[in-house]
Amino acid sequence: MALFKVNTGLREQEVVNLSWQWEVQVPELDGSIFVVPRRFVKNGLDRYVVLNRIARSVIESCRRKHPERVFTRNGRPITKIYNSGWKGARRRASERYAKELGRPCPKGFQSLRVHDLKHTFGHRLRAAGIGFEDRKVLLGHKSDHVTTHYSAPEIGTLVAAAERVCELGSRKSHALSLVRPKQAAVSN
Repeated sequence: MALFKVNTGLREQEVVNLSWQWEVQVPELDGSIFVVPRRFVKNGLDRYVVLNRIARSVIESCRRKHPERVFTRNGRPITKIYNSGWKGARRRASERYAKELGRPCPKGFQSLRVHDLKHTFGHRLRAAGIGFEDRKVLLGHKSDHVTTHYSAPEIGTLVAAAERVCELGSRKSHALSLVRPKQAAVSN
């Protein structure tokens, strides 16, 4: 789910509720997208989810495991990402970081939040040179400029934009973007 989230920019509840009935085949693209109904989307608009090759591979690895939900564990739908599995993976990744790089893992990495994956996708889109309007659509942000009905060429442009994230080789910035709220000033 984390790999899917960092390659689609979906919010946690959009990921855990992802349903096979929301998948829409787009013959012109020789693939599919997902349309998340507005009742599951924070901004109250249907969410169009285009899949780059990594997100498509995640979807294919989940296919036929459950009749309704995409993400399951032991045959049951997963209801949240921030759970003991997330915490354990984060701990193991921190230990691996320290072992492989020979220095302590940064505190921000050790406390990586699920929502940081959405920010990371946004930062990767920008680093890949994706324009502001396409980033808004791919991140599911509300905009007067976004239409609710896409044509195949427009979806194709969005798929190409999401695909460019996979092509980023080396980056000068961190692989994961950590966004923290500003600390409240302590008054004397």
